[in-house]
Amino acid sequence: MNAPVAGGAEQVFARFLELERQTRAARNTEQLAYSLTNDGQALFGFRHAALLIAGKVRAITGVSAVEPNAPFVAFVEQAVAQLFKLDLVKQARVVPATALSGPTQADWQSLSAAQVFWLPLIDRQGQVFGGLWLARDVPWNPSEQVLLSQLGDTFSHAWLALQPRQPWRLRWTRKRQVALVAVLLLGLLIPVRQSVLAPAEVVPLGGQVVAAPLDGVIAEFLVKPNQSVKTGDLLLRFEGTTLKAQADVADRALGVAEAELKANAQRAFADAESSSKIDLLAARVEQKRAERDYARELLKRSEVRAERDGIAVFADAERWTGKPVQTGERLMEIADPSQAELRIELAVGDAIALEPGAQVALFLDSDPLQRHLAKLERSAYEAQPTAGGQLAYRLDASFDAAPPRIGLRGTAKVFGDRAPLALYLLRKPLAGLRQSVGL
Repeated sequence: MNAPVAGGAEQVFARFLELERQTRAARNTEQLAYSLTNDGQALFGFRHAALLIAGKVRAITGVSAVEPNAPFVAFVEQAVAQLFKLDLVKQARVVPATALSGPTQADWQSLSAAQVFWLPLIDRQGQVFGGLWLARDVPWNPSEQVLLSQLGDTFSHAWLALQPRQPWRLRWTRKRQVALVAVLLLGLLIPVRQSVLAPAEVVPLGGQVVAAPLDGVIAEFLVKPNQSVKTGDLLLRFEGTTLKAQADVADRALGVAEAELKANAQRAFADAESSSKIDLLAARVEQKRAERDYARELLKRSEVRAERDGIAVFADAERWTGKPVQTGERLMEIADPSQAELRIELAVGDAIALEPGAQVALFLDSDPLQRHLAKLERSAYEAQPTAGGQLAYRLDASFDAAPPRIGLRGTAKVFGDRAPLALYLLRKPLAGLRQSVGL
């Protein structure tokens, strides 16, 4: 403090009040940090001041931006941390050099002034959340210490007003931190049910597959997706021009063969050679008759009809119209709308151990808030490529209640056995580490 002069007490008091006013006039924590480390220099004559919040330096006298790795910053943070361990930060006091470790005292001599005063910032619960490291070359007299203690309350009130939520790090002792880590580690051992998410679709159960009865081109589809059909209803029609021509040619060839057989039969009484050809011509007639019957059967198959009641399950008629298909190629499925199951495509990377009867929850894309419960019935042993080009295991599940509409898609959550929480959280990272490192 300046040497006493006439009116010195009044000047000190005026500067003290001005310092409190400047503190309360700060609009944000940045302005307040600058005021705390610079505005009191004229009143207390310190060489430098460092503001620490939650153990980290936030502002330094005469420095616009704090460099976290600067030697002085590291020294102040280390010194305050040691004072915190010794429980010497709760009260405003002159910092004794002997309380610090040897290396810290050496850094003190080279980086800071000889006389240091610690001014704590205390919250409403009486816990220290920060403080000021004030350093100068001359000792701190009792009157200055009283003024600084009073300012400490003002500084704390101003900081809490601008930042109501205080940092939590300084409120946790090392023992509490160790206890918290121990609780978290024990929590990782809590058994939880494993579960995976996979795309799923509601498919027919026990439906009748309608396959192409012949090689040909589909002329038209007479039903629409999910349309109800009855037994005998016409589903689709193949292009029949070629088939009709083949049937006509086969019919005419049969007529020629029958006429030739009849003519040779009439000549057989007088011509021995014609008599010898009768058996061959009769066999040819049977061959042509079989060819005609086959051509008529193909022509009959060009119209595909339903063999049971149900709904027609297929994607799009336009995708098939005009497209050549081969015999046995799947065209659609006739299914009972009340009989459906859930088909799940579980990616290889998400596979977990699953047993028949495992619980499954389906969330439809069209109704994500409603859950449909099911039970796992079958799971494939071999992964197959999906439409998206990924390898996945096929899982089949039966619904516990009335199934949703056939064709709906969504996301299925499949539940497995219980496992520690750590395995549940780290299963995929550990699998990736094992694949990349081989451990």
